[in-house]
Amino acid sequence: MRTTSNPAFRNLPTSGGGGNYAGFGQPYQGQQQYGAQQYGGYQPAPPTTGERPITIDDVVTKTATTLGVAILTGFVSAWLVLSGAVAPFALAVPGMIVGLVLALIIIFKQKPSGPMVLAYSAAEGVFLGAITGVFEAIFPGIAWQAILGTFGVFAAMLVVYKTGAIRVTPRLTKWIIGATVGAVVLMLANLVLGLFGVNMGLRDGGTLAIIFSLVVIGIAAFSFLLDFEAANEMIRAALPAKYAWLAAFGLMTTLVWLYLEILRLLSYFQND
Repeated sequence: MRTTSNPAFRNLPTSGGGGNYAGFGQPYQGQQQYGAQQYGGYQPAPPTTGERPITIDDVVTKTATTLGVAILTGFVSAWLVLSGAVAPFALAVPGMIVGLVLALIIIFKQKPSGPMVLAYSAAEGVFLGAITGVFEAIFPGIAWQAILGTFGVFAAMLVVYKTGAIRVTPRLTKWIIGATVGAVVLMLANLVLGLFGVNMGLRDGGTLAIIFSLVVIGIAAFSFLLDFEAANEMIRAALPAKYAWLAAFGLMTTLVWLYLEILRLLSYFQND
């Protein structure tokens, strides 16, 4: 499998057996041709475990379920914050910690687990809902703008991937990974220096902060291409259907990152 910036797709099995299933959007030239390229000129062995190979329907269904859980818990969390029933940090901090712990377990175990992915999604929903409630209280209407913006970017990148307007090449993959690492390093540096009173200008709402947020949103958007390609390669390699949960988890992590950055960017414009 190609290298990806999303740790959810690292170290996956290269094959789960044969099968001729449609890919994740891009034209598929047949299992025989792909097998010749990926497996040194011979077909993968037929499945021996009796597990059904993953299909695009599995990925779509699991992703929709995961996202639905996050939206539900996020709505409840935001409502509790906006109504004043619960303090924002009482929801945001536990949600963030639980989500991070579950994400690390999923990433390092690389074992698809529906309950664990759904638990992660629920925790992220609580975290995002609490943060959204704070922003919505300060800037009414910003939550719907951020939600629409996030799904708009997701849909646009899916169309770009499906039509092949931008091909996921090794060079593009390296560029996205490098840009992601660079952005994370800058954000960590800004956070650490901020503790010592040094302002790098990346998160203060100024011109540089707006530019930086736009760049990060662009990186997150292009990361969807790698996520789609990783899910597509799961299907091409005919991994067991349970791996659709890992595909859903990977897409969810990118959605969370994109949503937070769009929410932050919109708040900058509200301040103006």
